[in-house]
Amino acid sequence: MLAFLGAVICIIASVPLAASPARALPGGADNASAASGTAAVSPGPQRSLSALHGAGGSAGPSALPGAPAASAHPLPPGPLFSRFLCTPLAAACPSGTEQGDAAGEREELLLLQSTAEQLRQTALQQEARIRADQDTIRELTGKLGRCESGLPRGLQDAGPRRDTMADGAWDSPALILELEDAVRALRDRIDRIEQELPARVNLSGVPAPAPALPTTLHSKMDELEGQLLAKVLALEKERVALSHGSHQQRQEVEKELDALQDRVAELEHGSSAFSPPDAFKISIPIRNNYMYARVRKALPELYAFTACMWLRSRSGGTGQGTPFSYSVPGQANEVVLLEAGHEPMELLINDKVAQLPLSLKDSNWHHICIAWTTRDGLWSAYQDGELRGSGENLAAWHPIKPHGILILGQEQDTLGGRFDATQAFVGDIAQFNLWDHALTPAQVLGIANCTGPLLGNVLPWEDKLVEAFGGATKAPFDICKERAKV
Repeated sequence: MLAFLGAVICIIASVPLAASPARALPGGADNASAASGTAAVSPGPQRSLSALHGAGGSAGPSALPGAPAASAHPLPPGPLFSRFLCTPLAAACPSGTEQGDAAGEREELLLLQSTAEQLRQTALQQEARIRADQDTIRELTGKLGRCESGLPRGLQDAGPRRDTMADGAWDSPALILELEDAVRALRDRIDRIEQELPARVNLSGVPAPAPALPTTLHSKMDELEGQLLAKVLALEKERVALSHGSHQQRQEVEKELDALQDRVAELEHGSSAFSPPDAFKISIPIRNNYMYARVRKALPELYAFTACMWLRSRSGGTGQGTPFSYSVPGQANEVVLLEAGHEPMELLINDKVAQLPLSLKDSNWHHICIAWTTRDGLWSAYQDGELRGSGENLAAWHPIKPHGILILGQEQDTLGGRFDATQAFVGDIAQFNLWDHALTPAQVLGIANCTGPLLGNVLPWEDKLVEAFGGATKAPFDICKERAKV
């Protein structure tokens, strides 16, 4: 280490003193006086301490811009400075005249070591700076080469290219300035190329990336997707319901087809009579107040109706009694068909009365139909398929109330009870059907002749809907077959 420092100091001492800038020295003497004092002692040209600091960073006379300046240290004036420069630190330093005492030499040696250490640090900083500049230039040169490799040939050849790695001394001020200009030019060209690159790429036909969809559009798509999913689920439920409904409808159609096949089979065997699905009758053998049959189905509100039945009286000519009565809460006589004693048969609706020209005293089976509509209170009475009488103003504009009780064979004085034996029906009742509209005369005739059988759409004659009480009996019976035997 001492040999290296001695060599550096000898090199610095060989440089003429006139090349260094003027700096102040301790003791109040300026650079000129220090230079003259030094020249009087040393035979060769000497340099001041400020010149030593200026030359310690590089081998040339000037340093790169931005290099830190060395700090000044006080030196002894006159011959002492000359002896300081020629103090033998290694074999390379020439021997000089020894002056002063030992204490002064030790102080000079310490000062010299401190100065040499600062010079060495300054040299290392300058070297690191130069290497960083070289790395920056190489990086910019590589980036420029990559950018120019993707551009047209004409753009690659545009502008002069400087060989920043050419041979030459890095300590030349002209070369340093040239490198700085080259770096600035490279940066300008790279910025310009990066600005022009997107336009050139678009012009080359490369499709631009699709813009990102706005957030509102994403929200709308999610909402529509949710609505679509809900609609799909609703359609799926609808499909299941339709499938279930179609299954039930198919069963009903199959049932009707089976009935038609049975009818065809009967016609093929020569029978013209119709056999209803529930062929039975209700028999009340004696007049009393406890035998009756009750319909187990509630009726809806009716604005018109047709009630048809087969009746056979066994009263002995003293009146048919009450074939049926319908009561609702608050009105016991909502609909009643009654023949009391020797009086004609009557139809009561909401306690309003119309006399019917019907006769059932011969103890034979007779088909009876009663039709009524609330509009103008029109009514019609059929016996054995023939119209026997009609009228109007029977409880006009009064709808039949729902959720009442329908009794066969007894007249109700209260809802479902308080029967009177004098008004009881004696005989047989079959095929009681109820519709919510007035049947046509042709339909009534077809039912009476067993050629156009119909079941009531409000109340059909079915075994499961009719229950007998008090000794009234339910027995199998088909009136159409019985009439066919006659």
